[in-house]
Amino acid sequence: MSVEGAVALMNAQDLRAVEAVGAEQKPIARAVEIVAGALRQGGRLIYFGAGTSGRLGVLDASECPPTFRTDFETVQGVIAGGEAAMFRAQEGAEDKPEDGAKAVDAKSMGPNDVAMGIAAGGTTPYVHGALRRAAERGAKTIFLSCVQPVADEPKVDVVIRPLVGPEVLTGSTRLKAGTATKLVLNTITTLAMVRLGKAYENLMVDLRATNQKLWDRGARIIATLTGLDRERAMELLKRADGHVKLAVVMHKCAVDLQGARERLERVGGRLRDAIA
Repeated sequence: MSVEGAVALMNAQDLRAVEAVGAEQKPIARAVEIVAGALRQGGRLIYFGAGTSGRLGVLDASECPPTFRTDFETVQGVIAGGEAAMFRAQEGAEDKPEDGAKAVDAKSMGPNDVAMGIAAGGTTPYVHGALRRAAERGAKTIFLSCVQPVADEPKVDVVIRPLVGPEVLTGSTRLKAGTATKLVLNTITTLAMVRLGKAYENLMVDLRATNQKLWDRGARIIATLTGLDRERAMELLKRADGHVKLAVVMHKCAVDLQGARERLERVGGRLRDAIA
């Protein structure tokens, strides 16, 4: 094939990943409800995976604190082989179900938590072991797989199964399966956080301003919600310690920083209720 033809082929196949995720809307919605319920009770969402699946779990978890101002413990990613496996493949790390079970024990998972096992090919022993142990400890369980059911799959509360079909490069689940996995994880954490009031309309009002880009974004969000010009919005954000929600409450309700904190605490952090 020409390079242009190969690019067109891969792009056409990527569209199938999106379609496969679209066919799983009901179980994904159920997963959102389970995760939001757990986080509302102070529980955690912990991903377990190996290889590409594990890395995508760690990636999604690492993006929640800056995006939604969550605690670093709230959403976590655990990859077979440990931190080193994020940067260099640890062959064989996924083959022991007992290692998955030990990872669950190490996190002291319980009834308030959700364990989500990610296994694009469906058979990863590490993931199966983690899900079974999490269920034994009373945690809610979600299984994400991109193939038809395989023998001896763990029993879980929700199965999400975007059937992406054969990969362009046979067996390389970093392709369509990886794309589908990223889409599913994005949807679950984003909508769970929306359910918890960490967004206002379509704005990231709970972002953590940790760099110049996020300070600028925070100021633009404040300007949008208050009508202030950018300079005054940035000044307000600084007085609010970089917290967009607090800044908006301070302006809308004519209160100081402590008053804004108290208002938000009374309504569980929901901006809409705080300024009502």
